[in-house]
Amino acid sequence: MQDYRRLLSASSKASSMNTRSGRTLNRIAGAGLLVGAAFGLAGTLVSSPQLQASLWAIDSVGLVVAASLLAVKYLRAGSELLAAGFLVFAIGEGVLLSGTAAGPAASVPAFAAGIALWAAALAVISASPQFAPWLRLLGGVAAALFAVTAGRIYAGEVLLPTATPLPFFAYPFLVGTLVGWAWTLLRKVE
Repeated sequence: MQDYRRLLSASSKASSMNTRSGRTLNRIAGAGLLVGAAFGLAGTLVSSPQLQASLWAIDSVGLVVAASLLAVKYLRAGSELLAAGFLVFAIGEGVLLSGTAAGPAASVPAFAAGIALWAAALAVISASPQFAPWLRLLGGVAAALFAVTAGRIYAGEVLLPTATPLPFFAYPFLVGTLVGWAWTLLRKVE
């Protein structure tokens, strides 16, 4: 009987630790997504190349951390498709980060590779039923717009990260998706 009580006590403590750990992971990942959304959008709107590079570097680090944590979270939960999507997103964001310091014109190859990975990641994440349908649709639109942009660059067109109409008009869909993911995570913390 004592062994059974010890086992229940240990199980209860482990469950409590996992709940706290899960809430902490959700908070950190949610914060990383919001930092990425805010600093990424700000970097797109400023004209100073140095400030733009700094804002995009902060954006990228926040998103790499968030996406990596989400890959671990969903892999542990048995959602391999979602975990793979966030893993690919983190890799794409890391590729984008590698070109940030070079400035918009010199970063085009890293930009093309990064947004191609974003497109794939967004498509995979949006295919998973974990998120609300409106959020999956938003992510799917972002995926399509970034896929078109990457395809145009790989076809030889020189598109800077701030070119209009694409990729400029794809960013609001990405930011909306990031904020939606953060909202979903932070709602679970309460």
